[in-house]
Amino acid sequence: MTKIRLTRLFTFEMAHALNGYDGACRHIHGHSYKLQVTIIGTPLADKASPKNGMVLDFSDLKQLVQEAILNQLDHALLLADDSSPELIALLEKLHHKLELVSYQPTCENMLLDFKARLQKILPASVSLHSLKLWETQNSFAEWFASDEI
Repeated sequence: MTKIRLTRLFTFEMAHALNGYDGACRHIHGHSYKLQVTIIGTPLADKASPKNGMVLDFSDLKQLVQEAILNQLDHALLLADDSSPELIALLEKLHHKLELVSYQPTCENMLLDFKARLQKILPASVSLHSLKLWETQNSFAEWFASDEI
């Protein structure tokens, strides 16, 4: 049967800082991110199912992304876990929404993290086709499953 791609766009607010970077992004700063998630699959062909004709219900895709990514990162500060211990301690003491990751929180690395998070929880009937993450209105990174070797 023919494969169909479904795409949903998400927006969230998040801050980050790049350790050791030689530009302004080494300082804590925020972005209004846009995340485009595209899955691929075959529409369900079961007239008895309320999901008949759907690859995946858009509301189910929304819930999966919400649980895997947005609940943790929306209005959070994303920092590498090797950031200044003093900074981390202060942020935790002040009860900021802090997410520590094992990577430099660039747009590219965030996409790889999001890919891994989503691939773990997507139903077997679909697969992740692509991700696109806008850090600003004019700058984005993309990941495509077809580029994996």
